Formats: sequence, C-alpha cells, structure tokens
Amino acid sequence: MLGANKFALWVLTGLFAVTTVFFNAYIFLRSLLNYKQKKQWSPSETIIVALSVADMAHQLVCYFWMTMDEVDSKCRMAQMPYTVMLLIISSLKFTIMWDTGFLTFYYSTKLVSTPNHCYTRIQAAILKHVTLTVFLIPLCGLGTCMPMLVVFHTDNNTIGNKDCGVLLPDTPSGQIYEIIYLLLADVLPGLLMAKCCISISVHLAIHLRHMKASTNGAHAPKLGSQMRVIQMALSLVAAFTVFLVVDLYVNYQMAVNHDNVITLTFLFTAIYTTVTAVVLIYGKKSLWKALMHDVNVCLDEYPRLSCLKVPERNAKPSAPAKVKK
Repeated sequence: MLGANKFALWVLTGLFAVTTVFFNAYIFLRSLLNYKQKKQWSPSETIIVALSVADMAHQLVCYFWMTMDEVDSKCRMAQMPYTVMLLIISSLKFTIMWDTGFLTFYYSTKLVSTPNHCYTRIQAAILKHVTLTVFLIPLCGLGTCMPMLVVFHTDNNTIGNKDCGVLLPDTPSGQIYEIIYLLLADVLPGLLMAKCCISISVHLAIHLRHMKASTNGAHAPKLGSQMRVIQMALSLVAAFTVFLVVDLYVNYQMAVNHDNVITLTFLFTAIYTTVTAVVLIYGKKSLWKALMHDVNVCLDEYPRLSCLKVPERNAKPSAPAKVKK
C-alpha cells in the first residue's frame, strides 16, 4: 500500500514538474528574446528570470531524487548522492522563497509611495543592485543549508515510508538549527510578503476611494495595467501563504513525529511553482499576449482543435474627446 502511494505521488509530481518546467522555460526564453531586442532587462525581469531558473532546477533535482528513490527502493546505493541532492533541494527552496519575496517587495515599491525617507533610501539601495541580490540569494541559501550535513543525520526507516538519504534532526542542536532554517527560509520571506501585501492592499483601497470621490460615483474606477500588477502581487502572496502552511506542517511531522512525508512536500512544491509561473505570465501582459498567440499558432496546425483557440483582443485606440465650443 505504501509503495502504491509513493508511486502515485511520483506520477502526480511528474505531471506538475512538467508544467512547472514548461511555463518557467517559456518565461526564461521569452525574457531572453526580449533582452536580445532591447539589450537590457528591467529589474522585475531580472528577478523573474532568476525565479524561473530556480523553479526549473528545483523541480528537476526533486524529480531525479524521487526517481532514484523509486528505483532503489531498498536504498542499496551510497547515501551521499541522495544527501547532496536533498541539500541542493533545500537551498533551491530557500532561493525560490526569497526570490518570490524580493519580487513582491519590488512591486510594492513601485505601487506604494512611503513618506519615510530612510525607508525610501533603503529601497533605492536594494533596487539599485538587483542583479547582485539575485546572485547572492542562492549563495546565502547554500550557506544556510550546509550545516545540515553536520547537525542532521540520515534516517531511511522513518514511520510510514522508507526513503533514501532523508536528513532529520536527532540532537538538540539539530532541532535548534531546523527552527533557524525554517525562520530564514520560510517565515522571514513570508513576513516580507505579508508586509508588501498589506501595503499594496491599503494603497489600492485609498486609491480607489480617491478615484471614486473624484468622479462622484459616475462610473466605476479603473486602474488599467496597474490593477493587473496588483492582482499578480496579491496572487503570489496568497499562493505563498498556502504553501507556507503546508511546508511548516510537513517539517513538523518530520521533526517531531519522524513521519517521512518528504515526497508530499515535493508534490506541493511542484503545484506551487506551477501556479507561481502562471501568475507571473498573467501579470506580465507582454508574456500573456505572447503565450496566447503561440497557443493559437500551434492550434492552427490542427484544424480539429480550432475550438480551443483563445481570442486575442487588442485594445482599440480611444477616440479623441470632442471639445465643446
């Protein structure tokens, strides 16, 4: 029964891993094409490209580990390859969390103006070195995860499953380190995103109230492209919150009850990275339009699937307002 459950998780994770790699590879290739045309990347594109690379690498390593674990069900191979892969997976997860938080922070700085000059200077300093930051995040993730090799031990016989090379805290120092790792990798980026979410929501409420007052309620206020970015940022925070709850629960089960549900967290990570990629494509209007166009071009090759084509709507230029004499 346990073997069947592991196999089912392996298959499901594979399906979502494919969608994760597809959407993130699309973001990466489109961004490269845009760079060749414009010879520069905006800060948001730099962060999104770094996030898409981390998502793809994480899914590929996760699925390779699950495949090896499925083939070598009795863990006869050396433990080192499994342990190294789990170390890389943990550092990539750290990178994904902080890249997502950094992206939300970037959009909050563009949408929300703050009267605090000191805070504004800090924001400007961070955004001035976006490229350096996206390189430092994975290095910090790797440095944060390296102590796992010392304070964690390998346990292949946890309750409910038999997986190879799983690292678990066994000593008080290991448990303390795990709490520190969860704070750095999950809680702190979560707090950053929550702060950005609150700032964006308050900004949106104030802006809509001002717009409604200026029109005397004559028509519903419209934010245009700004609303699309707001929806994207809030959707990222919502998806992150759900994933954070699941990840903390999985780590609690592994650390306290020694119930090995690591394959379950791989499945939820694959779902999360797929959702994040779709949200990013939708939020970047150019990516969304390009995706819809590419889908329609592919469907043109198969006339029987023409019913699946998505209408591509181009915004009509607004007519100039008539000036009354």
